[in-house]
Amino acid sequence: MKYLLPEIIHKIKRLDLKAKLVVEGFLSGFHKSSYKGQAIEFADYRPYLPGDELKRIDWKIFAKTDKFWIREYEEETNLRAYLLLDNSCSMAYKSKEISKFEYSSFLAACFAYLLFKQHDSVGIAIFNKNNYQYLPPQFSKFHLSKILETIEKTKPEGETDILRSLTEIGKKIKKRGLIIIFSDLFDNKDNVLKALKNLRHKKNEVLVFHILDPNEVNLDYNEPIIVRDLETKREMMLDPRKIKKEYQESLRNLFLYYKRECIAHYIDYNFIFTNWPFEYAFFNYLEKRARIK
Repeated sequence: MKYLLPEIIHKIKRLDLKAKLVVEGFLSGFHKSSYKGQAIEFADYRPYLPGDELKRIDWKIFAKTDKFWIREYEEETNLRAYLLLDNSCSMAYKSKEISKFEYSSFLAACFAYLLFKQHDSVGIAIFNKNNYQYLPPQFSKFHLSKILETIEKTKPEGETDILRSLTEIGKKIKKRGLIIIFSDLFDNKDNVLKALKNLRHKKNEVLVFHILDPNEVNLDYNEPIIVRDLETKREMMLDPRKIKKEYQESLRNLFLYYKRECIAHYIDYNFIFTNWPFEYAFFNYLEKRARIK
């Protein structure tokens, strides 16, 4: 899978994602929780392979078929994590090698891998205004492959309506847990905040990764250009040199708004550029959370 490079996986194995708030979860002392213990339930059979423990062989099946079959189990974990990935058309933008959607997908895939390594139950929702794909949280060795396959097969499409999308996805979330959102947040700021607050109101821990291409902020052009909206397809002519100062001031105010309001509602807001080294964006964040008591 292109989103899980070997050197990345090697580093992730040594890191822990710790939940900041008390959520409905348990992970061998890593997560705070009012629940104790975990259970396993039968999932499926598979053929015996050299190296499998003999105690996992189903001898009743052997007696009937004269073949060795192993019982597969699915662990039931208390912590549920939900990865919410924006795939609206604006996420397709890129000024260089990697688009916002590709960067977000890479980040989401590594979080999924890390959470599975911690024996957490993970699900994913990939959303735009008129559609979303949803895989409910599970913990089994096959489920991670399903999540990564879903990410790889998805392309940016449609328009953005974060309030509508997260409201619909929120109806699927029956138990509180850890919700990680990856989006450029190109929508009405009050609606974005309302959507985040709704998820937080249900006592979920909410993490937001605000992903932007640096060119969307720097506006580095030395001549008039035609700007095309990737979602509505509308075009307009503008001279970036004349609007750059006012435009960047407006963006700074927007970032400060999100940061201030998220802090006020105990939502973890993280701003990231797509030209930042992935190791910096991902691992520095985990190191910061590891210091949280």
